[in-house]
Amino acid sequence: MHFTARLLASNVRVRFAPSPTGKLHLGGLRTELFNFLFARKHGGSFILRIEDTDVARTIPGCAEKFEEILDEFGLRRDESPLVGGEYSSCKYKRV
Repeated sequence: MHFTARLLASNVRVRFAPSPTGKLHLGGLRTELFNFLFARKHGGSFILRIEDTDVARTIPGCAEKFEEILDEFGLRRDESPLVGGEYSSCKYKRV
């Protein structure tokens, strides 16, 4: 079986993982839209995961604003910090 066919035969899970350090720009929104459409086309899941690797530059309320923008554009998440889900929130630990 061709690699792409095997990949799509499995459970498709795509994510968008912005860092909450500023406003969502058009390129980020385009990436979210592409991932959302790809997941829906292949019966998969679309996950919003907020990266917490740049705590020093994190802007309070930014993560919630990302979710509001997704709602405004009708991009419904299967998992996110507000929606919940097994992989929606990812906390990194320093090694």
